[in-house]
Amino acid sequence: MDELALYEEIVQLKKERRPAVLATVIDSRGSSPRKAGAKMLIYADGATNGTVGGGAIEAETVEAASEVLRDNTPRTLAFDLTEAQNSVCGGEMTIYLEPLVTAPHCLVIGDGHVGKAVSRAASLAGFLVSLAGKNHDLKPLLNRTDHHTYILVATSDHQQDFLAVKEVLATAACYIAVLGSRRKRKAMEEFLREEKFKQAEIDRIISPAGLNIGAETPEEIAVSVVAQMIQVRRANADTHRSAVACRRPLKAHGHQQAIAAAG
Repeated sequence: MDELALYEEIVQLKKERRPAVLATVIDSRGSSPRKAGAKMLIYADGATNGTVGGGAIEAETVEAASEVLRDNTPRTLAFDLTEAQNSVCGGEMTIYLEPLVTAPHCLVIGDGHVGKAVSRAASLAGFLVSLAGKNHDLKPLLNRTDHHTYILVATSDHQQDFLAVKEVLATAACYIAVLGSRRKRKAMEEFLREEKFKQAEIDRIISPAGLNIGAETPEEIAVSVVAQMIQVRRANADTHRSAVACRRPLKAHGHQQAIAAAG
């Protein structure tokens, strides 16, 4: 795989939001199968594109790549290719593994004042943003969600919010928040129980959305919501927690935001 094709593939991976690891030979001495600068892409399923030497070297590199992707942390592998290590090459190699993790996805359902403000703020904070209006088909967007997805439900209609939450709860999104008041939250919980959702599923929802900073305007609410998304994102990055671990109890979050009509 030539370098231009490799970089084109990396760009395509970013567009498709597919994580991968880039393995690069950064040092080689003596007789080694590849020299400094050789590169290989390793996908999340273990498939590869390119080569850093084949055989045991490549097998160990692919195995290490899964940990790099899981922890989102680069690492370096050193290989001794002498007979003492059951190799006949007689050289040394050092390979650098770099995670190519796509930006987290922020899906805002509701294109009112708050929804648009959150979209702008999230984009500035480094999220890939999708904004779904009233007549937007959610299915294609929800099919693209994963445990790096952050969802805010902020339509101008309570019933529409509740129906959207039903669909959103079927995803693996690590952040699901609903704009509105505590009274609205209680009504939503009753609705979801009537729809046979278990309490553990309901507890994934953060409502009212956002950190308690006394926000009132759409722009201030956007700051509180995106700050909360960043808080969840950084907590997950620091502890390498799974998608399930980042789902937080509804009662532990949110503040009074009785301005659903502004969404």
